[in-house]
Amino acid sequence: MMTAIQMSAPSAPLPPATPLLDLPLPDLAATEALGRALARLLRPGDVVALYGDLGAGKTALARALIRALPGLPGAPGDAAEEEVPSPTFTLVQTYERDPAPVWHFDLYRIEDSSEVEELGLSEALAGDISLIEWPERLGAGLPAAALRICLDFCEDGQGRRARLSGGGNWALRLAELQS
Repeated sequence: MMTAIQMSAPSAPLPPATPLLDLPLPDLAATEALGRALARLLRPGDVVALYGDLGAGKTALARALIRALPGLPGAPGDAAEEEVPSPTFTLVQTYERDPAPVWHFDLYRIEDSSEVEELGLSEALAGDISLIEWPERLGAGLPAAALRICLDFCEDGQGRRARLSGGGNWALRLAELQS
C-alpha cells in the first residue's frame, strides 16, 4: 500500500515552464478575485487542474470559483453564500451551477489512479465542469485541453503566484483576463 508521501512525485505532466499567464496573488482576496474571473470563462466540459503544495491556495481558488458561478434558476438559497467545504475527506463534492454542474475533486488521498473512476470522473468529464486538486494522481488521465493552474509560494514568503496554461482554446480565453 502506498502512502501520500510515496505519491508526492507527480505522474501527470506539470504545467509548462512558460505559462500563458503568470499572476501575483499577494493575499486571499487576490486568489478569490482570480477564482471569480475564471468562473466567467468556464463552459460545460471544462477541466481545471489545480497544482500546488499543501496550503498553496488550491481550495481557496476553487471555493471562490464555485461561489461565483450562478445557481440554477429557481434553486433555493444564494450560490454565492453556499458552503463550499474542502473535499479532502469526501474526495469529491458536486454543485448545481449554471452553465453546468461543478465537480470538485481532491485527489490527495488517492493511492492509485484507477480509484478515480469510483468517484465519477468519467461522468464529470462527459460535459460538466471539473475542478481537480492534485491532478498528478490521475496519471495520464488529465485531458489535454485542461486549464492547468500551478499555485506556488513566492520566494520571499509574501503571497503566491498563479501560473496558468492549457490546451484547447485557453490562450484565447485567458486573454480576456489580461485586458
